[in-house]
Amino acid sequence: MKRLLIVAWVVLFAIPAHAALKIQAWNLDNGARVLFVESRSIPMVDISVEFDAGSRRDPDNKTGLASLTNAMLARGLRAGTSPDQEPAMTEAQISDGFADIAAQRTGGVGEDRGGLALRTLSSTAERDAAVLLLARLLAQPSFPAELLARDKARTIASLKEDLTKPEVIASRAFSRAIYGTHPYGREATVESVDAITRDDLVAFHRQYYVANRAVIAMIGDISRNQADAIARQLTARLPQGEPLPPLPEVAQVQAKEERIAHPASQSHIFVGAPALSRGDPDFFPLTVGNYVLGGGGFVSRLMQEVREKRGLSYSVYSYFNPLAQPGPFQIGLQTSRSQTDQALKVVRETVADFLRNGVTEKELQAAKDNLIGGFPLRIDNNRKILANIAVIGFYGMPLDYLDTWTDKVAKVTRADIQAAFQRKVAVDRMATVIVGNAGDTTTK
Repeated sequence: MKRLLIVAWVVLFAIPAHAALKIQAWNLDNGARVLFVESRSIPMVDISVEFDAGSRRDPDNKTGLASLTNAMLARGLRAGTSPDQEPAMTEAQISDGFADIAAQRTGGVGEDRGGLALRTLSSTAERDAAVLLLARLLAQPSFPAELLARDKARTIASLKEDLTKPEVIASRAFSRAIYGTHPYGREATVESVDAITRDDLVAFHRQYYVANRAVIAMIGDISRNQADAIARQLTARLPQGEPLPPLPEVAQVQAKEERIAHPASQSHIFVGAPALSRGDPDFFPLTVGNYVLGGGGFVSRLMQEVREKRGLSYSVYSYFNPLAQPGPFQIGLQTSRSQTDQALKVVRETVADFLRNGVTEKELQAAKDNLIGGFPLRIDNNRKILANIAVIGFYGMPLDYLDTWTDKVAKVTRADIQAAFQRKVAVDRMATVIVGNAGDTTTK
């Protein structure tokens, strides 16, 4: 499945348990949302600008448009219309422009979000030059046709290669199985990428890269006033966007199994269903409980039952990936072709037992100790803090979310976990995808 981060909630495991992270937040007149953390420890500034421009906004027959649009932002710039009449720039000139001031630009697209990020020196000359160039990338991409053709060819070549890999085949089939026709279930194909035109990029950019839906996160060696000026500069050239059409609801999955034959030496197995949205009050019980079930590495139930006791897999895991709409609960493992059915049976029995009986007091305490004790290590530089506050800003989460995280973990009870899992996970509402030893390719 498409991922900004394979397990998106991991970026929310942040700061030291007893340290306060002062997030300042405000809205600009143009509707942009700004979140800022002042940090004077190093002479750097990290900035991200994100929009509701993720892959869920791809048109039905042009999946991959969001990613291509984002990648093409840095392929060329139109000449500016400001009094300074900034010149048009080529891809090479943009790259050199950032390199000359020792700035780093990144970008990406996930299911919900798409945008750009910048790391720059905080010294005035370098910072101003970097912010100006980022503002131009966001507002003035030229989308040169010849580079679009190149990027499409590269994307198609990568797709063709990926579609020979069992893990990719399984991941894409799993997305379709749990989301059906919902945008979260769509994956780019050779045909959908080939159908994308330059006009599509221009239209997508105009509709989704807009000031009133921008979320700007910043951390670094600047003041609140300087952060406000940067945010205004980054969004001043962007248009105002019209209300977006609503997305379809995520449908509940009924139990189903899809087996796809493949000559790989191992079977790739995914089991799961849509389960968790951002801001859901079940997040903390599910996080603690999942550590016991499949998120705790060698101490997890799945690892103990599948690997340690029976030697059926080198690794097995489970996780929740909360999104704007219900994101997936997923179990994954690889096993030898001859042990496929046995491994799958053990996984299902382990999950059923977990749902029926919950966690023990010993497991609960171990999970809390690990999650709380490991919390300070989850964010040890400004880029990781930036990722956290960007998530908080985009999904409208409380500004004290990180400061209260460990307290909320500590308050989770066995009853909380069992009730949350029974609300969100059910054996008879999960899809299973197996790529490998499938015999005849079947769906049942």
